[in-house]
Amino acid sequence: MISMQFLLTALVVVLAPGTGVIYTLAVGLGRGRWASVMAALGCTIGIVPHLLAATFGLAALLHTSAVLFQAVKFAGVAYLLYLAWQALKSGGALAVSREARPEPGWRVARRGALINILNPKLSIFFLALLPPFLSGNPATATAEMVGLGGIFMAMTFGVFVLYGVFAAAARDRLLTSERAMRWMNRSFAAIFAALGARLALERA
Repeated sequence: MISMQFLLTALVVVLAPGTGVIYTLAVGLGRGRWASVMAALGCTIGIVPHLLAATFGLAALLHTSAVLFQAVKFAGVAYLLYLAWQALKSGGALAVSREARPEPGWRVARRGALINILNPKLSIFFLALLPPFLSGNPATATAEMVGLGGIFMAMTFGVFVLYGVFAAAARDRLLTSERAMRWMNRSFAAIFAALGARLALERA
């Protein structure tokens, strides 16, 4: 059921800086406002498979299947390390620089979606987060899970857009300093590498 408790819980979760937030900030700083909106959209779309998995019980299968969990997990680790490289690489997709070339929005969104799709812990997270807020009526459980998930996704998109717009507003000031850009690129690379290492240590 939609309650103030659920909304507050979801808001706290969404506001917490995670991989999607870091990605959206990096895109906002590196490519501007519109790209950050597409990053937020992609991260939100990446929630859909996990929401469906939690709704239809596939999350429990992922949780109990060590091989499947490890396969998705290490694909996610590899992708986060790739993003770390893209932040360090001159002209990389996440590099903050004055010479950043325009990029199709769908590519920005795709990277954001893959960040969440390749995180197997999200399915288990939704399986733990949503059921306590259901009414307890088995006949409406699926619809309620989808509804709560939809609200969570809407909140995710809205908050991530705010993060991205904030980052884009700081972009012009950042681009005036070569030192600041180098520091920012190294920082994003280190964060993505650290997130990859943390994901590698996760257990089903």
